[in-house]
Amino acid sequence: MTDIAGMMRQAQEMQAKLAAAQKGLAELEVEGSAGGGMVSVTLNGKGEARSVRIDPDLLEGADSAAVLEDLVVAAINNARRKVDEAAKEQMAKVAGPLAAMMPDGLKPFG
Repeated sequence: MTDIAGMMRQAQEMQAKLAAAQKGLAELEVEGSAGGGMVSVTLNGKGEARSVRIDPDLLEGADSAAVLEDLVVAAINNARRKVDEAAKEQMAKVAGPLAAMMPDGLKPFG
């Protein structure tokens, strides 16, 4: 017979570790950039934008708005990929081999 109390204790420990990992990710800041660093975006671990930096040289020129829009989107996407990678690494540390077995609906990240 399986030790139900032991399994419940392990589940509670994993839940506590998962909560700590999620808190740590929320405090994480990741920078994505585009255009050789002319545009950079900082996101937190939840994927929320914290800051945008734009090189003033991009603001000069006839088509600067279109170029700037494309670079901001690229920088956000770059930062989002980094957030996703950090979340997956953190989840792997917390759940270990169990992370791969969790159904998508139960995975807390990515």
